[in-house]
Amino acid sequence: MDRLQRISSHVLAGMSAVETTRTLSLQKTSMAGAQKDDSDVVICCAIRTPLTKAKRGGFKDTAPEEMLAALFKEVLERTKVNPKDIGDIQIGNVLQPGASGLTSRMAQFMGGLPYDIPLSVVNRQCSSGLQPTANIAASIKAGVIDVGLAGGVESMTMFPMTGGLDVNKLSPKVVDNELAAACMMPMGMTSENVAEKWGIQRERQDAMAAESHRKALDAQKAGLFAEEIVPVQVEIKLGDGSVKEIVVDKDDGPRPGTTKESLAKLKPAFRPNGSTTAGNASQVTDGAALILLAKRSAAMALGLPIVGRFRSFAVVGVDPAYMGIGPAFAIPLALEKASLQLDDIDIFEINEAFASQATMSIDHLKIPMEKVNPKGGAIALGHPLGATGARQIATLLPELKRTGKSLGICSMCIGSGMGAAAVIERE
Repeated sequence: MDRLQRISSHVLAGMSAVETTRTLSLQKTSMAGAQKDDSDVVICCAIRTPLTKAKRGGFKDTAPEEMLAALFKEVLERTKVNPKDIGDIQIGNVLQPGASGLTSRMAQFMGGLPYDIPLSVVNRQCSSGLQPTANIAASIKAGVIDVGLAGGVESMTMFPMTGGLDVNKLSPKVVDNELAAACMMPMGMTSENVAEKWGIQRERQDAMAAESHRKALDAQKAGLFAEEIVPVQVEIKLGDGSVKEIVVDKDDGPRPGTTKESLAKLKPAFRPNGSTTAGNASQVTDGAALILLAKRSAAMALGLPIVGRFRSFAVVGVDPAYMGIGPAFAIPLALEKASLQLDDIDIFEINEAFASQATMSIDHLKIPMEKVNPKGGAIALGHPLGATGARQIATLLPELKRTGKSLGICSMCIGSGMGAAAVIERE
């Protein structure tokens, strides 16, 4: 109980109505300790496609399997890993039927990987890029495999939000259970709930959004995304019906000239007098990301590059009506598992699903803003649901390297009321 209180103290000031801490699992387990060890789970490669606007961007006519295939090819090229040494693949996806089980297997073959490597898929909503990374890491730590691939993909153009949900097939008893009914609440309404309960004013949300764009644009101008982004050659349909071949090599979400003053002109999107707008929420986006992980001893024996370590992972549940507060609970637990303190972390990649929920987590954990999303976040870059967690790792590691820092956290809130976080260490 003392440990529960220590963790809860980070986040519970003024949060007595939130009951989720009663169910937190506080087992102190990590993927890697403070000292390097042959049993560590290491990251050998972390890459992503550009992120492009759904229905308007460079991937609007590109199927998810094509985005993934490009990354499979690039991992083989960059690391020179022998496909026969890869023990398993897991891909995250939210919006496709069956979480992309069929098309991700197709992408594996299109990307040059043989049929004898098994593949599975996972859907944990907005953490569907991080969850498979943690699952593959756990398989490595358990000795099930020595080398594995993890990542995620989403085409929000071809598979829009709620497109696969038929509410007429839900049980009518759902509305009789307050928590079950809250799972149907639009994400934007949960953002409004968080903003109202924790006093996150519209001006602060717009300021975070403007900063997200500024940081992303500055990073683009300085070439800071070059190491993580894999250019993808695709065919795009033009307005006259013709087809043109292009190379997508840049995120198209960051908008020059975005200021808190310009954002203040936007109308609330979910509640007439609310504070959540299209400008201070994450963009609807297409993209993919992929990570090669291995046991350290195996990576060394196989001559694979080692760029980082997967130190710990935590996932927690929160009230679905306030789903955005998930990082406020998941981050302390991930730190606890890695035997680290908040001050030990150099960079926090916190998904900006909404400025309200990201601000709440930052406020309650007292995270210095200069450590948060230094290359911009999902408000500027976009949030391809199934890919975001892996994308964050691909964005984090080059920035740790560039700045000479060591430790980072990737974290996000999760639809239906959860939060996830992972501690990543650069090598």
